[in-house]
Amino acid sequence: MNRHVRHVVVPVDGSQNALLSLDFLHLMFGASKRLKLLLLYILPSLPPVLADARDLTPAERRRISAIEEKNRALAEKVLVEARAAALAVGFEDRRIKTKFKEKQQSITQDICQMATGKRSDAVVLARRGRNGVGDFVLGEISAKMVEYCRSHPVWIVSGSVRSRRVLIAVDNSENALRAVDHAAFMLCDSGGCQVTLFHSTRNLKGFLPQEVVEDDPDLEALWQHREGQEIAPYMVKARTLLLEAGFSEDAIRTRVVAGSRSAADDILAEAGEGQYGTIVLGRRGISKAKAFFMGSVTNKVLQGASNLTVCIVQ
Repeated sequence: MNRHVRHVVVPVDGSQNALLSLDFLHLMFGASKRLKLLLLYILPSLPPVLADARDLTPAERRRISAIEEKNRALAEKVLVEARAAALAVGFEDRRIKTKFKEKQQSITQDICQMATGKRSDAVVLARRGRNGVGDFVLGEISAKMVEYCRSHPVWIVSGSVRSRRVLIAVDNSENALRAVDHAAFMLCDSGGCQVTLFHSTRNLKGFLPQEVVEDDPDLEALWQHREGQEIAPYMVKARTLLLEAGFSEDAIRTRVVAGSRSAADDILAEAGEGQYGTIVLGRRGISKAKAFFMGSVTNKVLQGASNLTVCIVQ
């Protein structure tokens, strides 16, 4: 059984939406003594033409200093409230740290650098931010986190998650196995977590025009058979990773289905029908065919996720 402590960076922005990430963590981990939280607030900054100007009058400088002081005071208030929210759902005070940081590059880059500097295992953030429609602060950066935070898995919470069931999308790539390995590390001792290893075989119509292949059903059957053979050892490896991490046999399910033209649609459909709360997938997949499996699928899954957490592993 893996007993390592998980270190998680949780960006907050003062909104109730942002605190959904804490609800999700408590749902999956409870008051785990092997989970430590860093609640992080990145201070929005004045435009450089104001903040760095050298020709300001003393009165203008005082006004800017007052604004900066209010900005820091707001950061402290946001973090006090976030800590209180974490305590309210059951996390121990000694396992919660808070930090605000002035923006140096971009919010996305600063979060990633903080996660790297703290040697964190993951970044967990809400998809929607302060105004609830994704404009500020967290909403506008969730997609950027997936694109630019290459050193850490990113868990994006979309809405209110109620299910502890986890769907891990698998293809025949090493990145997919890294996603399985990360999920195994994070969730192996969370208690009662059910995991499904999922693969949807691609329809030949995703490679060739429909009119080219529609008159040869035997070719489609041959393709489905050969792809099933190709994915089988990766499913075995994925299952082995979960078992070695401490999952029980009855906590793991394997499911391979005949897919549609869209892998993202297949993943979301399976998540909805199976009442899953979390989807885990790799950011990059096999490169033999465009858009298959994971590379371009992640954004589509994120866009379609509702009341789901999507974990992206680079």
